[in-house]
Amino acid sequence: MRLWPAKPNASTHDIQEHPALVRIAHWLQALAIVIMIGSGWRIYNSDPIFGYYRFPTWATLGGDPLQSKIAHMDPGVANALNWHFTGMWLLLASYLLFMAHGMISGHFWRHLLPLRPSDIFRDFIAAATFRLDHRLGEYNAVQRAAYWGVLFAILMMFLTGLAIWKPVQLSGLTWLFGGYPTARVLHFLFMAAICLFMVVHVALVVLVPKTMLAMVFGWAATGRPDHAHPTPAQEPAPHAGE
Repeated sequence: MRLWPAKPNASTHDIQEHPALVRIAHWLQALAIVIMIGSGWRIYNSDPIFGYYRFPTWATLGGDPLQSKIAHMDPGVANALNWHFTGMWLLLASYLLFMAHGMISGHFWRHLLPLRPSDIFRDFIAAATFRLDHRLGEYNAVQRAAYWGVLFAILMMFLTGLAIWKPVQLSGLTWLFGGYPTARVLHFLFMAAICLFMVVHVALVVLVPKTMLAMVFGWAATGRPDHAHPTPAQEPAPHAGE
């Protein structure tokens, strides 16, 4: 018994496909980013960058602050750091796997390029006015820009994270980002950019749920409107006498 129906004909359906390697890398990256954001917010709370603003404890990762303080004289920052480094290595491995597959398979060149400012502006205006068509398996210019943007943000989050983790050993990298305090701010801003991408990404999945099915089962399809009903050119010619 099939758990998922047979794949339809590509000539009559728009099909989105994701190889197993891409799906594994995607879900590992999602898990790692959630871990890093939750633990990062707990670390941030111990030394806020922006005034007295702190993230709510329930949204952070690192255990109960009161119990940690009683047991270890620490409000959960040590636990958060352990979580953060675990998420970091998981994200690095899945990110490199995803990037290697995208370059070797040609996925980046086929689906995420070309990327022209005029196309981004055109599709952004169309999306903002709810006039942007969407076909399953195709990426519009705004989506392509967003994917390149989040891949860049993850890379920069790694580099700024290294700069604030090892500011002495990697003093050159820390200097490149303007010093330790500036590197912390940049690290925070790239984290915020990734959070924004995730919010928009999830919202689009809600609007087009078949994209989730493709990322879980490997593919999803939707019938093309031009094949739903035959056009006059597609209709069979009448028989003699009709």
